[in-house]
Amino acid sequence: MNLAFLPTGLPAFLSHFGLALLLVGVFFVVYIFMTPYHELALIRAGNNAAAASLAGALLGYIVPLASAISNSINLLDMLVWGVVALVVQLLAFLIVRLLLPTLVADIPENKIASGLFLGTVSLGLGILNAACMTY
Repeated sequence: MNLAFLPTGLPAFLSHFGLALLLVGVFFVVYIFMTPYHELALIRAGNNAAAASLAGALLGYIVPLASAISNSINLLDMLVWGVVALVVQLLAFLIVRLLLPTLVADIPENKIASGLFLGTVSLGLGILNAACMTY
């Protein structure tokens, strides 16, 4: 095994991974504060709708973030596209909220269909977002 790449490769990995974790954390906090219900409390109580919707939103953000990492030319480029991915995921929630006016009540009431739909739209838009980030 050739470890000659380690002095330059490891710092690049650590910087990208660290920024990615920071961006996921920021997304998580922003998303939780944007939604009018408390996902973590609902999930702790066994609410499957909240778990499905939050899982879809996280994956819908992480997939394009991974694309941004693999296609970025530097950390600033990665950061910019990471913010674009964040905005798209917030828009996904707003779109589903318009399509399902009872969404805000459905998730806390554990209506799984609403949670699955929100999670699926979030993940689907995330996949499209990731595909558009290739340049």
